[in-house]
Amino acid sequence: MKCHICNNGQTQSGLVTVTLERGNVTLVYKAVPAQVCENCGEEYISSETTASLLQQAEAAVRAGVEVEVKAYIAA
Repeated sequence: MKCHICNNGQTQSGLVTVTLERGNVTLVYKAVPAQVCENCGEEYISSETTASLLQQAEAAVRAGVEVEVKAYIAA
């Protein structure tokens, strides 16, 4: 897909790190599948992956996590 940010690069499948913050909670997910622009590095995460990340984040917040770094696990 053509990058919507730089309008020059094409995206390729890759793995990225996503950091989510809410109040005093910081969650870092590594190895999240995404499409990454080869020119500017812009990251595009699918709606399915985003939904999974948000579900995992909500579970972590409910469990009382304040800071967590973990590998992404597809639901």
